[in-house]
Amino acid sequence: MNYDCAIVGGGPAGLNAALVLGRARRSVALLDNSQPRNRVTHASHGFITRDGIQPDEFRRIAYKEVLRYPTVRHWPVEVTEIQRTDQGFLLFTSTGGRVQARKIILAAGFKEVLPDIEGVSDFYGKSLFNCPFCDGWELRDQPLVVISDSPDVIHKVKLLYNWSRDLVVCTNGSNSLTAIQRQQLISRGIRIVDTPVAAFFGREGLLERVYFTNGTHIERTAGFIAPALQPNARFSTVLSYQTEESGGIVTDEMGRTTAYGVYAAGDSAYVMPSQLIYAAASGSKAAIAVVADLTEEDWQV
Repeated sequence: MNYDCAIVGGGPAGLNAALVLGRARRSVALLDNSQPRNRVTHASHGFITRDGIQPDEFRRIAYKEVLRYPTVRHWPVEVTEIQRTDQGFLLFTSTGGRVQARKIILAAGFKEVLPDIEGVSDFYGKSLFNCPFCDGWELRDQPLVVISDSPDVIHKVKLLYNWSRDLVVCTNGSNSLTAIQRQQLISRGIRIVDTPVAAFFGREGLLERVYFTNGTHIERTAGFIAPALQPNARFSTVLSYQTEESGGIVTDEMGRTTAYGVYAAGDSAYVMPSQLIYAAASGSKAAIAVVADLTEEDWQV
């Protein structure tokens, strides 16, 4: 079968794209290996009618709604390779299967690589987070730590100051803050620690202390870190679409990439802000673009 569209990734972007395409009576192969980026998170926020929902429950509801449409098929696999063909694209899966499609939407998002700090994985998603808009409300007025060796850390601190004034900034041994930025932080009572972070300590995922390589520590109940991001779908070489320095795929306002027949949605396209509602909206736009382009092709004489 030659599907109208194959969607690589079953997060909110891919699921919403499948929903729109299914409702447009287009045949869809939704390929997803069930490894969402937010699977370690206790709850997802900022999505109207679904604020505070658990990620697994969000996916369960979404798949139930999407698969009501008979032209949508879920393939619980990972896409390992994509080739162009005369009919569009041929996708190879981790189970040895093959999927033929006229168009493809890349919506596999990013994989987070946590900093090399002892204990970080025990706390990430429970009391250590990445996105202030996703988890800032739950941590309001708490003593927080912000850890990053990136110059962008100043922007995250400014945002977090809206939720808590009790902040400690850890540059993890880097010289990422300018003299002016340091003065801005100090003038607001924000402590700066340049000594590298050695370990996190707490119980049942709840942070209590942050230890440094010189043996000192600070008491903190939660915090924010800056994981490195790696694209889950790396097909730019074979498909020849353009990417940003951040790893995001360059698209127009409707999700069309620079490669004919290839679309991108969700974190795959814009990287930040990383929120469910942004991803779902971009998936809807990409699907609308696919339907419009397929329709024009079908009407060509």
